[in-house]
Amino acid sequence: MQRPILVFAFVCLLVSLTFTPSRSSARQLSSTKGAAAAVLEQEVLKEINLARARPAEYAAYLEQLRPYFNGKEYRQPGMPPIMTQEGTQALDEAISFLRAAKPAPALSLSQGMCSGARELVKDQAGTDTTGHKGTDGSFCEQRTQRFGTWREPIGENLSYGSDTARERVLTLLIDDGFADRGHRKRLLDGAFRVAGVACGDHKLGAMCVITLAGGFTDGAALTAKPAAPAAKTLPPVPAGARRF
Repeated sequence: MQRPILVFAFVCLLVSLTFTPSRSSARQLSSTKGAAAAVLEQEVLKEINLARARPAEYAAYLEQLRPYFNGKEYRQPGMPPIMTQEGTQALDEAISFLRAAKPAPALSLSQGMCSGARELVKDQAGTDTTGHKGTDGSFCEQRTQRFGTWREPIGENLSYGSDTARERVLTLLIDDGFADRGHRKRLLDGAFRVAGVACGDHKLGAMCVITLAGGFTDGAALTAKPAAPAAKTLPPVPAGARRF
């Protein structure tokens, strides 16, 4: 199975790209800790479900960003310029994709999946570490499995920085620098029916882990056991699992 690859330039875009919607009270997560994290988690899921239910409306939000591009440079007034990899190509492709997309069912929030997503948040809290692999060698499949049983497909999107929920979702939909547009496809894929969202402090501002699956059944316990060496404790990753 292909391992996730972090392309530095796009990570910078995920971290820094600032869009036009109103700023949320959860924008500076580090200043309000848990309460702001909970608000941001709710807002992220709400924005994802809005994009799934009304993709054409979300395409209109993306169209508002075009005037801020000059070639591959993105510059919002009063903010530092950001050099993207594709410029408006990825933006225009996302707009076309959303305008052609059929509505998808809303994702149901799973507390067990939220607990699995929170494992990575806790693992990377207060560090500048990014990526899908935990320090114990786990990926979203194993972290989710600690709290119950998931059904295929399963995938995970990550977002780092100080962006609002809408800005994070817009960035993932644009998916600049990733030829397969995996972030965008996962958010709008009707095969995903449940989600877990967890956000927390990070040296890059705040991180949000968005785990998606075809279904999930909560286990008897929602508290993860201490991690043992990965080679002994991690179950095999099923074929076809998708992360990045």
